[in-house]
Amino acid sequence: MSDVDIDDEFRYLAGQAEALGVDAVPAHRRSRFTDRADRAVSALEWGTGGPEVTFLHGAGLNAHTWDSTVLALGRPALSIDLPGHGHSDWRDDVDYRAESNAAAVFSVLERVGSDCQLVVGQSLGGLTAAALAATNPGTVCGLVVVDITPSVDTSTGAAAVRDFLDGPDVYATRDEIVDRAIAFGIGSDRDELARGVFLNTKPVEGGYAFRHHLANLGGAAPLFDADKSGLWSAFERLTVPVLLVRASHGFLTDALEEEFLSRVPSSRAITITGGHNLQEHAPVALAQAIATALSSASAEAVVAAPSPAAPSPAAAPAPSAPSPGAPSTTS
Repeated sequence: MSDVDIDDEFRYLAGQAEALGVDAVPAHRRSRFTDRADRAVSALEWGTGGPEVTFLHGAGLNAHTWDSTVLALGRPALSIDLPGHGHSDWRDDVDYRAESNAAAVFSVLERVGSDCQLVVGQSLGGLTAAALAATNPGTVCGLVVVDITPSVDTSTGAAAVRDFLDGPDVYATRDEIVDRAIAFGIGSDRDELARGVFLNTKPVEGGYAFRHHLANLGGAAPLFDADKSGLWSAFERLTVPVLLVRASHGFLTDALEEEFLSRVPSSRAITITGGHNLQEHAPVALAQAIATALSSASAEAVVAAPSPAAPSPAAAPAPSAPSPGAPSTTS
């Protein structure tokens, strides 16, 4: 936190809570963890007690993208900066595939010592969430996947995000970045964009640069998941309830939604009005959907929980002899 004071990082929360009609901002703090390669993985912890929901953001974003959704949800939560994003370390091998991200996320959940989680992932975070659930099934009791499937065509809506990230390495002012975001259709609310840019950039020599690695690769290409079959395999192996949340003006089409529902067990879909970053465009509606999914996941976890073991025969007390005429209890 050398370049952003902790108070500055959370300075928007009171205003966001007021706009959402939330009475009080829950306890919150930034925490630092490490993955198995000793790379830093940063996260925001919300509320008291262990988290009930873990949030994973999309490419080029950071944990703060979920702030309004977390406030509207009002449950203990964990928002993680994926590798190469926010305050988490960049990877020298530029490997930001879903499975690699999932390994880092699992390292955090191990350290937090949380119970089985509802994991909410948007875009790249949604693919990461599926990889996490497929490789560590006991960690995830339900998934909410926001506006992404393995078959999303990056030549359409996602290309605008990619082109936006391919801008200058350094901007003279943060306002320049806000202007560029509006020009690329990333958002239209200037105040909200200014907040996002503040939290997603850092001062450098000559101006400001994005925190995330994707905008600082010097022309190199990050390693993402090119093998769609591998991503689909993770989704198809899921055994937990899955909610696909489609943005009305996002990346998904009717055909993509139908394919997802046909290939992913125990999945259903809803549509929420807004753009690809629904957590910022429609946080209340998204929080309501997450709350419903959390209830379903909790109910499924209770049903799936093993019954208490019966005492072993050696430990069981000897049965008393039945009274005359009493029915036998043995078979």
